[in-house]
Amino acid sequence: MRLERKVAVITGASEGIGAACAVEFARAGARLSLTARSEVGLRAAAAATGSPDTLITPGDITHDETRRAVVARTLERFGAIDLLINNAGAGLYLPSWNAPLEEARRLMELNFFALLGMTQMVAAHMCSRRSGMIVNVSSIAGKVPLPWMTLYSASKFAVGALTEGLRMELRRHGIRTLVVCPGYVRTAFQEHARGGQPPDALVRARRFTISAADCAAAIRRGVERDRRTVVTPPAGWVFILAMRLFPSFVESRMAAINQSA
Repeated sequence: MRLERKVAVITGASEGIGAACAVEFARAGARLSLTARSEVGLRAAAAATGSPDTLITPGDITHDETRRAVVARTLERFGAIDLLINNAGAGLYLPSWNAPLEEARRLMELNFFALLGMTQMVAAHMCSRRSGMIVNVSSIAGKVPLPWMTLYSASKFAVGALTEGLRMELRRHGIRTLVVCPGYVRTAFQEHARGGQPPDALVRARRFTISAADCAAAIRRGVERDRRTVVTPPAGWVFILAMRLFPSFVESRMAAINQSA
């Protein structure tokens, strides 16, 4: 997809990967509609794009009225939506076997159902135009279950399955989909997690992280090249392949890491 003058909706755009995507896609010439809960963060993200045309819609994306407002205001301002980047999400470090079910439901509401709700609204518009692209930000945890955040992994596996199924469902309408699987990105993800603590070994692994800007650049390249899947950094594919070829070994190593939590 050529991004010049394309209209992109980005959720979770007040910080981290979402805010970095706003800057990256604005540089490529896209027109932006940003949403997140923090109005202050959205205003800062919009200012960072350098485009006075950037639209912001503060609100909780898990609420249907927020999703409807984002889509309606975007269409009113720009007349079309060419690209949806479903980035909003949160983590949970509580063990799946004893986490409160209410916490699990809240996690799925944000990581999966809000994403699905936005997708349904935007896909209906894209189908009428017979063009568009839906980008769902999953995680390396959506390819390999991480035992220190099993419920988060489950939500991201669901995102991956949805993205791949949508690709086949919407093919005849000219709509493409891309699933993005970042590894450890330097954001406030851990601080915003909804419960629990990551293992000490994971916290010490910060030196292996990539920046949100690097992640956003990988997403932009994936969109421009019409990729099906983006794993960033690319070394993450080694981890995914290792899990497929040597599952017992990888599981034992990750279980050992989890014991430090």
